[in-house]
Amino acid sequence: MTIRADMKTPEIRSKIMSSVKSKNTRPEIQVRKFLHSAGFRFRLHRKDLPGKPDIVLPKYNLVIFVNGCFWHQHPRCHFASNIPKTRRKYWESKLQGNVERDKSSHEALLNIGWRVLVIWECGIRLSFSYLDEVVDIIKSTESYVEWPSSPPRFRLH
Repeated sequence: MTIRADMKTPEIRSKIMSSVKSKNTRPEIQVRKFLHSAGFRFRLHRKDLPGKPDIVLPKYNLVIFVNGCFWHQHPRCHFASNIPKTRRKYWESKLQGNVERDKSSHEALLNIGWRVLVIWECGIRLSFSYLDEVVDIIKSTESYVEWPSSPPRFRLH
């Protein structure tokens, strides 16, 4: 008798994982709703830009990536720390590939003159009080910003 940590069958787990969206995620929609209500106008998922940024604000020459902490491996973040125990090499390779692809996309965008803002999922989960900080970042001249700059020190529910 084999005891598995995952309570789902491999078929069910595969179906769940295949349903994970890469566009129009809940955190991305929350950021878009805020930006729109704050008067910002933007484009979505421009395929002609490296990395197909989630949000593009041409007026500010800024692209925004709304990253899930697990999928993009937010350093020192609680949400990024739980790598699946089964097929560990596969997951480590996949997640490291995401990190490398992100870095490459960000560098390419900076090289062609775009500013880059990465908004991490854990920051959005904190509360909407962060949004004033995001407005300040948008209006600044900084070329690369990750928000929050460090993940929360406590577990969020």
